[in-house]
Amino acid sequence: MRISVVDFLNARPLTWGLLHDPPPGVSVSRDLPSACAAKLASGEADVGLIPSIEYPRIPGLKVVPGLGIAAASEVRSVLLVSDVSREKIGSVALDPASRTSAALTRILLKRVYGLQPEYTEVADGGQRTDARLIIGDPALKTRLNGHVVLDLAAEWRAFSGHPFVFAFWAVRQSAASPAVADMLRRSYEAGRSQFDRLIREGKIDVTQVKDKWEAFLIQTVARPLPGVASALVIAGSSGVQPSYLGPPESYRANR
Repeated sequence: MRISVVDFLNARPLTWGLLHDPPPGVSVSRDLPSACAAKLASGEADVGLIPSIEYPRIPGLKVVPGLGIAAASEVRSVLLVSDVSREKIGSVALDPASRTSAALTRILLKRVYGLQPEYTEVADGGQRTDARLIIGDPALKTRLNGHVVLDLAAEWRAFSGHPFVFAFWAVRQSAASPAVADMLRRSYEAGRSQFDRLIREGKIDVTQVKDKWEAFLIQTVARPLPGVASALVIAGSSGVQPSYLGPPESYRANR
């Protein structure tokens, strides 16, 4: 069984078990979102955590229900960062790593702000544009002072009134089975259980975000687990980081 996972921090609760304790016979590759979809489409992977926009483009896939990366409000990991005011944006550099975020950028700029700028795909930000799409870990680390910033998940919620689903697990039809879905759920449960353990042991100070609606912290934790010297952990009070969806009732309870 070949599994392609997104190698971003905001996917880690879903992929934790697979990365730290893969079942026998399972190989895991760490990829960008677009590479996950490409591997699933070509048959290089049997299972992938794919951008939601890729699902209708790849025939013969089965969705694993109840597991994904979604946001009810701000995420801070999918940003359009501009050097000019919003109404003056004439050129945008899109990150080719995620076609879902690129499509969301185009929709929001056109439908919300009436803009149709020139778009280019630039992986390293080397080309000068008015604004640039930044996703995943680079977005979390980007300095935002002095820039106009649009959090695309928050913009979508304001525009549509709905949460946005960025990615979910998909399985090639030839590999789909209840056992595969159970394996992916166990990976997620392992991630949740380890995260709770970090908090219980006091290695993460959550006092800054406890009982607050829109807050998060990023903290380096020394020796979080046996054999791990340190880890960067992101804790959100409620919906600031993408929500890792379980059954609908558990998702509501976690908000």
